[in-house]
Amino acid sequence: MIWIDTLVQGVLLGGLYALFAVGLSIVFGIMRLVNLAHGDLIVVAAYLILVLVSLTGLSPFVAALLAAPAMAGAGWLLQRHVLNRTLGTDILPPLLVTFGLSIALQNALLEGFSADSQRLPAGPLATASLDLGAVTVGVLPLLTFASAIAVILALNWLFYRTELGRAFRATSDDAVTASLMGIRPATIFATATAIAMLVVTVAALYLGMRSNFDPNIGPARLIYAFEAVIIGGLGSLWGTLAGGIIIGVAQTVGAAINPEWQILAGHVAFLVVLLFRPRGLFPRAVD
Repeated sequence: MIWIDTLVQGVLLGGLYALFAVGLSIVFGIMRLVNLAHGDLIVVAAYLILVLVSLTGLSPFVAALLAAPAMAGAGWLLQRHVLNRTLGTDILPPLLVTFGLSIALQNALLEGFSADSQRLPAGPLATASLDLGAVTVGVLPLLTFASAIAVILALNWLFYRTELGRAFRATSDDAVTASLMGIRPATIFATATAIAMLVVTVAALYLGMRSNFDPNIGPARLIYAFEAVIIGGLGSLWGTLAGGIIIGVAQTVGAAINPEWQILAGHVAFLVVLLFRPRGLFPRAVD
């Protein structure tokens, strides 16, 4: 029973890691941009939700609804006026710019909020649980996992059932040809980043309610996101969920054996998958 519970908790933890990774997967899949500031943007969104909760007394869920348009707008402006200028055949400029953005965001958060850790008030959800007989699962982790599935379903519908999704896929395949068909790649890229920031806000909501956060945790969230995306296969959203689950299960199993092995076990699982499947489990471009 203990090991069943460990596996279930690992799967639910994987939902959080998938939320970290989905936004990164969108940006890379559509414009081949590696955003090193992705983890820090999650932390920024968490602090924005915290400020709204503190100022208005709203629940974190309502505050996240208010924060989401602000994050989407910031993402659109960032991509449209900064990151689009770095795109090209050379991958180094986006890496340098987003690395600099990461450092700037961390220092800005340190100045504004200090290095003290914070947490979003989860209320009764923090301790609520469901007794399923063999295992007991927390309501908040279950809600996190359900949200990850809902986000991926919504994004797949957007990419494969809408006109905007066709524009995303066309621009991802060949931006020059897409521009000849009347599509404006710069605007499409900015819209993709705005959508990624909506997902970032969802990830920040559950990060803040499930654990403490501070200005310096962004790079660690970025690593989990990278590993989930690469394990699943670049461009595959369901693969990203699978990658998050693999990391989550590896961490909970490692922690059950020895608490000091929790983080290491996730990284070892990542390396093992790469050893046998260098392109990930479900490699697929967003097409």
